[in-house]
Amino acid sequence: MVQHSPPKPTLRQRLEILADAAKYDASCASSGTAKKNSLGGKGVGSTEGMGICHAYAPDGRCISLLKILLTNHCIFDCHYCINRKSANTPRARFTPQEVVDLTLNFYRRNYIEGLFLSSGIMKSANHTMEQLVEVARILREEHDFRGYIHLKTIPEADAEIIHQAGLYADRVSINVELPTDSGLTRLAPDKNARQIEAAMGHTTARIIEAKHARKRFRHAPRFAPAGQSTQMIVGADGASDAAIIGKASRLYATFGLRRVYYSAFSPIPDASAVLPLKRPPLLREHRLYQSDWLMRFYGFAPEEVADAAGADGNLPLDIDPKLAWALKFREHFPVDVNRAPREMLLRVPGLGTKAVARILASRRHRSLRLDDVARLTASIAKVRPFICTVDWRPTFLTDRADLRGLLVKKSEQLELF
Repeated sequence: MVQHSPPKPTLRQRLEILADAAKYDASCASSGTAKKNSLGGKGVGSTEGMGICHAYAPDGRCISLLKILLTNHCIFDCHYCINRKSANTPRARFTPQEVVDLTLNFYRRNYIEGLFLSSGIMKSANHTMEQLVEVARILREEHDFRGYIHLKTIPEADAEIIHQAGLYADRVSINVELPTDSGLTRLAPDKNARQIEAAMGHTTARIIEAKHARKRFRHAPRFAPAGQSTQMIVGADGASDAAIIGKASRLYATFGLRRVYYSAFSPIPDASAVLPLKRPPLLREHRLYQSDWLMRFYGFAPEEVADAAGADGNLPLDIDPKLAWALKFREHFPVDVNRAPREMLLRVPGLGTKAVARILASRRHRSLRLDDVARLTASIAKVRPFICTVDWRPTFLTDRADLRGLLVKKSEQLELF
C-alpha cells in the first residue's frame, strides 16, 4: 500500500499558523527607531505613517507590523512554550524569500509599516539566526526597504551573526524569559541565564560603539538604532512582583534596554504538569507595566516600588502601585503644590508627568488653588487627600483609616437584561 505524505500547507495556512504562534511575544512596539521614508521615489516603505494598527508607540503613534515566526518548529523543549518540540501543534515554515514577499505585499497594500520576525530554533541556533538575518538583508539590500524591522535574536547563536542582525534591524531583542535563574532552569532546561545576559551585553556594547562612531563619522553604519528590548513571562513560576521589578531594574541599569515587556503566562494545550493550571490575572501584568513607568519616568527606586507590594511580594490589584506606595508612606504627604519640587509632585497619586509640568509652569505666575489643580488633572478626587493649595488642606483626610476604601472604585456586575 502506497503511503501518501500529507499535502503541504498553503501560504495562507502557514501565515495563519505562524502569525498565531507569534502572538505570545509582547515586545513588538516600534518606538525609538530612526526616521526613514521612501519619499522622492527612492526605496520601499517607511517607519512612519498609518495603517491597520497592531501596536501603539509610547508617543501615541499607531504602528502596524507584520508579526510572524519564520517557523514554529523548535529543537528546544521549554515547558511554557506552545512551540516546544514535544507539543502537539500544527507546524509550518517560511523560507526567507516568502517572508520578504509577504512583507512587501502587505506594505504595498497599506496593511503594515514594518516587520516583527521571530522563530523557533530549527537545526541549530546559528542556522536559524542566519535565516532571520537573510530576511532583513534581502529587504534592505535588494529592495531598499526603509520600514521598521525588529528581529528577535537567539542568544545561543554566534555573536557575529547577532551583529549582522543589528546592522539590518531597527531593533533587536533577546528574551530573558523568566525572572529567576531557578525558574529558567526548571522550565527551560535548554536555556542558560548567563548565556542570555552575555548576548545582551555584547549587543549593548555594539549599540554604544555604533553611536560613538556616528558622532565621529557621518556615514558609519547604524546598529539597532531603536535599541534592544526583552520580555519576561509573569506567573509561570513562583516569582513575586518584587522579584520581577528587581530583575527589570537590573536589566535596565546593566544593558540600557529600551523596554522590558511583561507577558502574563497563558495556559497552552497539552501543558506540562509543572505549569500552573490557570493564568495569572491580566491586571497583574498591567500593574507591572505601571511599576515599570514609576521607575523610568517618576523617579522611584526599585526598592520603593517593591515597598508598595504586600507581604507576599505582589502588588495590589485593586489600586495602582503609586497609590499603594502613598497609602503606605503617608508621612510624605500632603505635598504643597505651590512649593514642592518636581520629584515630590511626581509621587502624588493622580498626578502624571504632564500634569506636574503644567503645575510647575502655572505656579510661576500665581499661587494655585484647588480649582486650578482640578483643571490640570484628570481626577481631582484622587489627588485631594495628598496635596495642599492656597485654599485647601486635607487636615485629617490623609490619615483616615478608610482612605483606601474612599479612593478605590467599587466594581459592579453589569446586568445582562
